[in-house]
Amino acid sequence: MSNGQPAISRFPVPTIEEMPEDIRDRILAVQEKSGFIPNVFLALAHRPDEFRAFFAYHDALMDKPGNLSKAEREMIVVATSSLNQCQYCVVAHGAILRIRAKNALIADQVAVNYRKADITPRQKAMLDFAVRVSQQAHDVGESDLQALKAHGFTEEDAWDIAAISAFFGMSNRLANVTSMRPNDEFYALGR
Repeated sequence: MSNGQPAISRFPVPTIEEMPEDIRDRILAVQEKSGFIPNVFLALAHRPDEFRAFFAYHDALMDKPGNLSKAEREMIVVATSSLNQCQYCVVAHGAILRIRAKNALIADQVAVNYRKADITPRQKAMLDFAVRVSQQAHDVGESDLQALKAHGFTEEDAWDIAAISAFFGMSNRLANVTSMRPNDEFYALGR
């Protein structure tokens, strides 16, 4: 980048003017709402069809109503992204978690060791399952679903937890391969 800042991706990043209109409109709407453009939008705009598919699935998972709060959905992202060593997602979704949970400490606690975080036993069970999906999906079995049910989660909740964990596993890997840089703005949000 010409401003002396490190590049936000090792791959080409199109300018706003070069982007397809629908992608440009979405990015400008995000900028208006948040005051800046999260680098993930700029980096993924390199591949417009994948950008559209990525954000459609992201929105389907993260913005839907259900038994998981928006803050709990972000907890899943932060806990699994930490294990996947994804700096971008831990920093960006940590900021969103702090805002949604109205708790300046929670994101750091969840990222470092959710088992020691100030969260409920229900949320710990949710994260136990999310982490298992993230790190050992091949071992997930009926006992894992029963552990969730013991905390009031339904089968649909289990699907949501698994899907968020799996989706962000893909996102974490892509962010790491592209060397996606978190925006400086994320570090101070919700503190």
